[in-house]
Amino acid sequence: MYRSAGTGLMGFGAVLVVIGAILKFAVSASASGVSVPTVGLILLLVGIALFIAGLIALLVGGNRRSVTHEGVQYGQGGEERIIEQKDRWAS
Repeated sequence: MYRSAGTGLMGFGAVLVVIGAILKFAVSASASGVSVPTVGLILLLVGIALFIAGLIALLVGGNRRSVTHEGVQYGQGGEERIIEQKDRWAS
């Protein structure tokens, strides 16, 4: 099964968005020297950026196809295996 890199980025971005939203809006604890809501906001923004980057990678890179043709050609010198491979963009 083929899985695009975009789906991995989108999944990781969604996880970061959830964790960031929890830290930003639901956690009221504080740590010395660290602002938990600020860390949550950073994770939220990075997660949104990764989700968008994954979506773009999925839309742009999802149209690429690789075609392979294999065959055997018989001639005077015996048989010869022919492999033709093309990378092309789907229309």
